[in-house]
Amino acid sequence: MLGDTQGKKLDKYVHDYVVFDLETTGINCAADRVIEISAVKVLEGKTADTFTALVNPEMKIPFRASQINHIYDDMVKDAPVFQTVLAEFDAFIGDMVLVGHNIHTFDMKFIQRDAQAYWGKVFSNNYIDTLPLARQCLPKLRSHKLTDLAAHYHINADDAHRALADCGMNQKVFERLGEALKSPEVQRNMKICPRCGQLMRKRNGRFGEFWGCGGYPECRYTEKLFAK
Repeated sequence: MLGDTQGKKLDKYVHDYVVFDLETTGINCAADRVIEISAVKVLEGKTADTFTALVNPEMKIPFRASQINHIYDDMVKDAPVFQTVLAEFDAFIGDMVLVGHNIHTFDMKFIQRDAQAYWGKVFSNNYIDTLPLARQCLPKLRSHKLTDLAAHYHINADDAHRALADCGMNQKVFERLGEALKSPEVQRNMKICPRCGQLMRKRNGRFGEFWGCGGYPECRYTEKLFAK
């Protein structure tokens, strides 16, 4: 949902959400462009609807990007431009919480950049990044890439790196992380910031260890380490 203020990053499980994923011409959030966007609407943990669209980026897709996502120039030459597709995506998600893997530092930056450029607005939806949740729930796992999480949970990773397939994979991973978040072991080592809802982390300061909000510097909430 477009508005004047960006939504907040949350670190928790919710039952109703829209998991989304982008494929792009590269990883530079300032210069690269979206070539595919997909989303899966989930209600009470079950798929309710899907959205997917190829996008004409109005530029040549670098070969390296095509090698990863298997999207080529001839596939997008007749596709709509992103302004059209992003408006349809906005209508699809409404005011629901967004979920995705590594979206805090990647996908959200693309859609916020382009919403601002097209309409002078930003997406006000709160969102959940499954990457920090996975690190919290599975600290001993060597890699927290989406495909590695899928392998850990024995989830099919066929067609990885195409947006809709990644959404389906991410949905299953998020549901498993939701179960893991209930475990006493995870909860013992987890603290949620009461101010912004993000995970807090143990940090070192001049006077020793303390709890600091993972949303720093936007949120500067802290607590003494021994605080309950």
